[in-house]
Amino acid sequence: METPAPTRGQLERTLSQRIQALYRNQLGHQPSQVTCEIFDTKIVIVLEDAVTQPEQVLVNNGQQELAEQVRSDLNAAIQPQLKDLIEEVVGVDVVDLLSDAKLDTGRTGTIVILSAEPQVRDSSASSKRRK
Repeated sequence: METPAPTRGQLERTLSQRIQALYRNQLGHQPSQVTCEIFDTKIVIVLEDAVTQPEQVLVNNGQQELAEQVRSDLNAAIQPQLKDLIEEVVGVDVVDLLSDAKLDTGRTGTIVILSAEPQVRDSSASSKRRK
């Protein structure tokens, strides 16, 4: 018997949890919240409190440019793992991954472009939208 496809919400929750664990394991820093939203062939990911302690120290000591470079390098280093994780969870190839961080707010935003829509089943709540 085949396992039914997950709902969109289940996929989003799984992605959020796995991304949070990836950041904790790879950077030793866990964002306070990871939000994932799937829109057809796109996924939007927002990480709250994503700035690591070393980056915060640099910013607090007037080293904004160095902190931005560190953030850029960390994003570049983690992107291949993030791409693999997303492909594994949603079962669709990632075509492009665009990411940026704001050191002053501590947020990181990522837009993921997929090669196709992930296979999801309708949940009763989302298929009966009220007008």
